[in-house]
Amino acid sequence: MSRARRAQAEAERRRARRPRRGTERAPTRRQDDAAVAEEAAPAPPTTPATTGRLIIIGGREDKDDERVILREVVQAAARGPLVVVTAASAFPDEVWRDYQVAFEALGAADVVHLPLRSRADALGGPRLEEHLAALARAAGVFFTGGDQLKLTTLLGGTPVWAGIREVFARGGAIAGTSAGASAMSRTMIVHGGDSVHRHRLSEAIHMAPGLGFVDGVIIDQHFGQRGRVSRLLAAVAQNPSVLGVGIDEDTAIAFERPERFRVLGSGAVYVIDGQGISWSNVVEREDRTLSVFDVRLHVLNAGDSFDLTTHRPADPDQVRLQGPGDEEA
Repeated sequence: MSRARRAQAEAERRRARRPRRGTERAPTRRQDDAAVAEEAAPAPPTTPATTGRLIIIGGREDKDDERVILREVVQAAARGPLVVVTAASAFPDEVWRDYQVAFEALGAADVVHLPLRSRADALGGPRLEEHLAALARAAGVFFTGGDQLKLTTLLGGTPVWAGIREVFARGGAIAGTSAGASAMSRTMIVHGGDSVHRHRLSEAIHMAPGLGFVDGVIIDQHFGQRGRVSRLLAAVAQNPSVLGVGIDEDTAIAFERPERFRVLGSGAVYVIDGQGISWSNVVEREDRTLSVFDVRLHVLNAGDSFDLTTHRPADPDQVRLQGPGDEEA
């Protein structure tokens, strides 16, 4: 057979193998399942750059007098219902009543409780539709204190969690106090570093994935009152690319912009910047005291602001002249 005849025969075989129009092979069950899974897969978590406001509280905020911090929460969620999540607490009913009274006294017209007792309640309990409807209307979500690991293990990957993220995605406010504050970051401190030997390397700091509302920081609460500087230093030394943010009781940080927070309340906020660390002994396994060189510490009070992109406090005179929420000239 000549070369031309062989080429013609090969072309005819290729045409014969092509499916005729309208007779394409149907997708297999596996291909169908893969396509459905791809469509149903959740989108990557949104970042504060395109979403709502965050108010992160160091615990034991004033509920009776000036209530500066809780007033900020009410104002941030003024466009609709404020949903209170008590899932972290061992005493959810008592905690709910305290916050209901405090928020309503500040003028919140619609304060709703999400009584999640177990993960089953967040997955598909008898009140799931009611919970999702409340979140669909909500202008803000407030996480109470308790146990941050209990909070994340109960919520993570559930329809209720998706509803909470949707509140944030459409511009709503997310606030958390104490354990609810620690859970705000992508990585959270779970426990450790609270004993009398907190300065020892053997006093392990246990961390876990948080709720992920803010990136690039690790948050600690009840900071000055419980002497937690050693454990936050140890957490930052383990990964110096993240900022450690320690928040005193009755003190909060409020994000007016994704990259900048403002301090409010009666205490201080401590920002530990480890990018310049030249040496630490955190990898040593001996029962020795933590040692860290060339770490930077900023101490901020009410009215001060901090920029997460520059790792620097904002100009205090300019921030105070502008007031919260104003844009720079």
